[in-house]
Amino acid sequence: MSSANPTSAVVLLDPRLGPVLPAAAVPLLRAADAVHVTGDLPAELGSRAPAPAELLREGSVLLITEDLSDPAASALLDAGARLIRTEAPGGTELLAAVAIMDRLRSPDGCPWDAEQTHETLRQYLVEETYELLEAIEEGDRVALREELGDVLLQVLFHARIAQEDAADPFTVDEVADDLVRKLVGRHPHVFSGGDPAVRDAATQTVRWEELKQVEKKRESSVDGVALGAPALALAGKLISRTVKKGLPADLWPTGDDPGRAIFALAAGAAGQGIEPELELRAVARGFARDVRAAEAAAKAAGLDPADLDAAAWRKFWPGRD
Repeated sequence: MSSANPTSAVVLLDPRLGPVLPAAAVPLLRAADAVHVTGDLPAELGSRAPAPAELLREGSVLLITEDLSDPAASALLDAGARLIRTEAPGGTELLAAVAIMDRLRSPDGCPWDAEQTHETLRQYLVEETYELLEAIEEGDRVALREELGDVLLQVLFHARIAQEDAADPFTVDEVADDLVRKLVGRHPHVFSGGDPAVRDAATQTVRWEELKQVEKKRESSVDGVALGAPALALAGKLISRTVKKGLPADLWPTGDDPGRAIFALAAGAAGQGIEPELELRAVARGFARDVRAAEAAAKAAGLDPADLDAAAWRKFWPGRD
């Protein structure tokens, strides 16, 4: 078999990016004796590749392709030609996800997807968020990857619906642009040549809140707290916000009724820097594991877990003699 010219190369394009050449291929493009393409790539990039035998006689060849199994590409590589790949930047697949969402909402898309609104999707956003939280708590990497995708779907879905709003439309690109501006603005120590107020993670947290207060022109320390959050998390957030502003603990809600008593417990935890929602979730998850363990032990003993009385529950409860 003939050897390829030492300067010959095969450039493998990424179909997701279109006819975008990698930087490493540009000098070869200028110096090559012949530039060819395979498949349906545009003729502006080069002429159609000849038969492999003729291709190897052309001297320095640059072959641009999207398919390494093409005979011309295979022949050049087998003869020792260099392979240059187009490296897709991080986030390229997000473009495909946006395109899929657009298709689903189009007239020839999915009837169910087309009927959804911001309001009808609320329950799914909450459900997917909690499923993601569970994957994190379980340390389940497979579930974590899947649930991140499900949460991302909700973002893409809501952005696509917003794009269709005749009165006040915005796109997913505007959502991303707002996020970029926010991240840059909230990290002057990273993007603006430094910030003497930021020395470590703790001071960055304080600075973040200060910048947010200025940016959003908030008049109250509790402006921006999501009042629709779960009650325990809401109580903890309100306390953590107001403690930073010097609100004394004797002004926290107290009392004997259940709501005030629970608030006081959440406030006490938040005042110590403990996230009450996560603490309670950890206890609840531990309780659920104990229930399952007791039921499994009862079943192993020949009993139906659905028929356990108080004495049987105590007998099979983990950690009890």
